[in-house]
Amino acid sequence: MKLKLIPIVALFFAFSASAQQINTADLDRLFDSLTVHNKSMASVLLMHKGQKVYERAIGYAVVDSARSAKATPQTRYRIGSITKTFTATMIMQLVEEKKLALDTHLDKYFPSIPNAGRITIEMMLRHRSGIHNFTDDEAYWKQQTQPRTRAEMLAVFDKYKPDFIPDAEAKYSNTGYILLGYIIEEVTKKSYEKNLQERILARIGLKNTSFGGKIDPARGDAYSYSFSKSWEKREETDLSQPAGAGAIVSTPGDVLAFVNALFTGKLVSQQSLTQMTKIVDIFGIGLAPIPFYQKKGYGHTGGLDGFQTMMVYFPGDSLAGAVFSNGVDYPLNDILIAMLSAYYKVPVIIPDFNAMQVSPEEAEPYLGVYESKQIPLKVTISHKDNKLFFQPTGQPTFLLTPVKKDVFKIDSVQLTVEFRPEQKEATITQAGQAFLFTK
Repeated sequence: MKLKLIPIVALFFAFSASAQQINTADLDRLFDSLTVHNKSMASVLLMHKGQKVYERAIGYAVVDSARSAKATPQTRYRIGSITKTFTATMIMQLVEEKKLALDTHLDKYFPSIPNAGRITIEMMLRHRSGIHNFTDDEAYWKQQTQPRTRAEMLAVFDKYKPDFIPDAEAKYSNTGYILLGYIIEEVTKKSYEKNLQERILARIGLKNTSFGGKIDPARGDAYSYSFSKSWEKREETDLSQPAGAGAIVSTPGDVLAFVNALFTGKLVSQQSLTQMTKIVDIFGIGLAPIPFYQKKGYGHTGGLDGFQTMMVYFPGDSLAGAVFSNGVDYPLNDILIAMLSAYYKVPVIIPDFNAMQVSPEEAEPYLGVYESKQIPLKVTISHKDNKLFFQPTGQPTFLLTPVKKDVFKIDSVQLTVEFRPEQKEATITQAGQAFLFTK
């Protein structure tokens, strides 16, 4: 179950922007409802020209009967792939310093990577290298909690066959950004952590951002959770593995200060920013297009264990938004849409979670263990307290939300289940792939 980078897509709509008249009442109602129904634990922030417009934290950073801690705006989250925007920024700084060039080939640093002599820095930045994404492999999900040295990671990468000819197409690659992080270290002869501190954090005064390490509630770090009958703690990926692709820990405030500095010339030149926001296929450099109606925005999403994050910046309005969550049962995309809607005078949608219950009689035809001949996975469908649950073998339990008769969804992982009770089967669809399961 992995979070994909999803643009916010909407039809053309005429609206105005006025930070002074933002609809905070509807946003408060939405976040109150998400809290009461255990649909999300999150910290959100909307900023205009660097000034806070709306800020809210809901749920808990730590869920523990002995030492629970409520989330605050200062709670630190693992931001996952938003790390890539930081990595890309530092690469562009090195290009400006003429210590690196976008047409530099990978074989200058890591010649043992397949096709290294044909892969450029720019291809890696734009996910056009063909380097296989290591998190797509089942082997990763069996050992992501274990520490790995750079040498061990490179040994794994060296064995991968390319997914395609360099620059022939675009395909998301965490592997490519991990290698970019290593290249920053090679060029500067300093650790990624030290580069981050010197090139970004100290430069713009970020105090709540760090790289790597174990989750430490004493520092204000949040653990991540999935909700079934209650919030259940998730596994903890060792950040030595995602590294420059996903190992930064931060707050919405720090990340929006970073993205504001990026777009206002405090970190890279206008020429570099133009390169970063130039979209080839679906990717820029460390950024992706995130439109809202006719407004053009740029940002990134992240997903790691139970953490999900989104950030976006609209240059035309100097507006920045972030949603960081450590417990997700309602789409972050919808939360961000609600925040932007409140700002731009578009109606804010507040879902009726009470209408999403499933009675024991309604649930009965769906209950049981399902398996598929297409993938080696069993799924258990269970029912409790008028709710239907979905649990893949060895994975957390997810709440199923009714869509219509026999069709349910799990918004947090973009998964749909369509039951056919009479045939004792179900089709499970995720990321455009459909799998047939039978009881």
